[in-house]
Amino acid sequence: MLKKAQKGNSDAFLQLIQDEKVKLYKMAYIYMKNEDDALDVVQETVTKAYANINSVKDERYFSTWLMKILINTALEHLRKNSKIVLIQENVKEQGQTFSHDERMDLLHAIEQLEEKYKTVILLKYYQDLSTREIAELLGYPEGTVKTNVHRGLQQLKKFLNKGGVLYGEQY
Repeated sequence: MLKKAQKGNSDAFLQLIQDEKVKLYKMAYIYMKNEDDALDVVQETVTKAYANINSVKDERYFSTWLMKILINTALEHLRKNSKIVLIQENVKEQGQTFSHDERMDLLHAIEQLEEKYKTVILLKYYQDLSTREIAELLGYPEGTVKTNVHRGLQQLKKFLNKGGVLYGEQY
């Protein structure tokens, strides 16, 4: 499919984007915090991807390459519009159920993280990317990604830790 898209087949490109659209929108929404801005970021990402489709060497990296464009585009929009990155309350935690207060605490804590920690935490736990995929996406060494995930989680624990208990778990 990628080879067809690189040869100018717009239907093949649209199929590649179709396969990724939900992930793109979710990540854009996490960064932008509203539907209109998220849709703008996705649209600009798709435009940039179309213009640069020939830079993808291997189809298995298409998703990672596209996500990197999206993150950079979202951060560019935020800087340009002088917005603060916030996380919406209605972002659902995969595989876990949290009360409303716990979810608010978690989202508030994620908002407080430095950008480098927030990005790796979101990619790892919201997008289910591996350390290697995150490293490739962000252009960091794997060790840096592991360190940033660890430090981000440590900061989250500090924010959320209440009397030595983090929602039922001892730390």
